[in-house]
Amino acid sequence: MKVVSSEIVISAVKPEQYPETDLPEFALAGRSNVGKSSFINKMLNRKALARISSKPGKTQTLNFYLINEMLHFVDVPGYGYAKVSKSERAAWGRMIETYFTSREQLRAAVQIVDLRHPPSKDDVMMYEFFKHHEIPCIIIATKADKIPKGKWQKHLKIVRETLDLDKNDQMVLFSSETGLGKDEAWSVLQSFM
Repeated sequence: MKVVSSEIVISAVKPEQYPETDLPEFALAGRSNVGKSSFINKMLNRKALARISSKPGKTQTLNFYLINEMLHFVDVPGYGYAKVSKSERAAWGRMIETYFTSREQLRAAVQIVDLRHPPSKDDVMMYEFFKHHEIPCIIIATKADKIPKGKWQKHLKIVRETLDLDKNDQMVLFSSETGLGKDEAWSVLQSFM
């Protein structure tokens, strides 16, 4: 898909603030600092639409990005970040759960994992949450540029086995540095629209 326009439309914390449209939505989930913002910026051909931070826990709201006036990316707070209070983490959890379990416009969750490391317990828990709620899931295995090409399949197999991926779930090898997987990611997303 050729992206000709993209903008952040709202940072929401409760359902009344969600955009009132029928446009398909794709929610981006991943542990803190896994590269969700870099994924968004690469997919949208933008340098800094989604703010990138070296400090985990920067995203604290549901950020709705309108793309080509035809779909939304929804960036949700990263999970597994320890340096916020338990009550704050619980509030984020409720906000995210409410969105995932009640939003009719949601077409699929886009779960971003770091290809360099086996998925964490939090990654597995999030994937199981999507399966439990029957939310289609697309796995983006990012940071592929940090691993020699000859080892990609081995690392993808570890991700597939650790998450116990459903045969219907698609996994895309991705690099926000090189753009690897960008076209494939768009074509998988479009198949859900």
